[in-house]
Amino acid sequence: MTQTGVQVGRVGSERLYYGWVVLGVSTLAMIGTLPGRSQGLGLVTEPLLRDLQISRVAFAQINLVATLVGSLFCIGIGRLIDRAGSRLVLTVTALALGLTVVAMSQAAGAIALLIGVTLTRGFGQSALSVVSLAMIGKWFRRLLTRAMAIYALAMSIGFMAAFPLVGALVQSSGWRFAWAAIGLALVFGLAPIAWLFDRSTPESIGAEVDGGGPAAVEEQMSGVHATFGEALRSPAFWVFGLASAVYGLVASGIGLLNESILAERGFTPEIYYRALAVTAITGLLGNFAAGALAGRASLRTILVTALFVLSGGLAALAHVSTVAHVMAQAVAMGVAGGFIMVVFFAFWGRAYGRAHLGRIQGAAQVLTVVASAVGPLFLATWSEATGSYASAFYVLAVVVAALAIAAAAVPVPAGAR
Repeated sequence: MTQTGVQVGRVGSERLYYGWVVLGVSTLAMIGTLPGRSQGLGLVTEPLLRDLQISRVAFAQINLVATLVGSLFCIGIGRLIDRAGSRLVLTVTALALGLTVVAMSQAAGAIALLIGVTLTRGFGQSALSVVSLAMIGKWFRRLLTRAMAIYALAMSIGFMAAFPLVGALVQSSGWRFAWAAIGLALVFGLAPIAWLFDRSTPESIGAEVDGGGPAAVEEQMSGVHATFGEALRSPAFWVFGLASAVYGLVASGIGLLNESILAERGFTPEIYYRALAVTAITGLLGNFAAGALAGRASLRTILVTALFVLSGGLAALAHVSTVAHVMAQAVAMGVAGGFIMVVFFAFWGRAYGRAHLGRIQGAAQVLTVVASAVGPLFLATWSEATGSYASAFYVLAVVVAALAIAAAAVPVPAGAR
């Protein structure tokens, strides 16, 4: 390692830029949000409900309140990142989430569960997600889109590996043991790794952004450094933020209710599981493709393409009648999701700079968390009121198409074009 701590070894004839180490830590941090996410909580939902004797309706109400309250953690954590740096904030947040998960494993009633889920949503889905994303934005500028594509790909693979591992542990040892094990892994694994290997910004160890020498320094100095207020007054913030949020609404709603949605179209649970696998795999391909396209096309173009594909996939979901139709629709959802994920990760740093990135990404994360909380409730309520999901998909398809048109027309800061 050099005196600045920037390079950690050699790859061929070039030294490894420390930002890639930070990216690895940030990927572990995002995977660590698992107990604060719907998919992670879903791994223990059924045994938890049986153990605590709580109805699904009561649990859905707990989840909605917890998610909405937990979304407030996004704003506060962004300010802390900008002021105290990601190293300290990541370490403390990982400790807080881990201890919360351990405590939740001992829950004995609805009130304790409400407190536990609220704090795991706040520290996990909200706070730790914002820290993870901001870490990369603080280190990369010229290579930000490529870095975010690699991050999205690695994160998706990590989640795909974590879900079956945790599920197997729940089946073999019970939800309480599995939940406590996750909490201890955060306390004794992620938190020490964060403290030992994370560095808040390149400047904190005397590096240039991207490790690119004078060109990188020049680009950094001439780049955008928008304040939090300036970002919120930018129409692009709301168009790109709402586009990502609506995707979150769609993904959470369909993800939670997809077995019921496909059953309405006459398909068995086996087809549901196959569609899940197809969506996951094509989502990874979408991450890879978006990263490859980012060097040739703007983030705006990638987002507009993804939104039109998503709109078509939603409209098609109301009409699927064969297994081939279901799989084609799953491909559309996966590719669109992979594209949108990379754009959401990369846009804020490219458009508004690094100075206030924590607060800006925190505000954008609030939109996605709230929308994700609303998604399942929206679809379930619509189906109950009309007797079918179909018309809800038409409404969502129109909304997504309108956002695609808005994204194509809205003025975008120069750094994100």
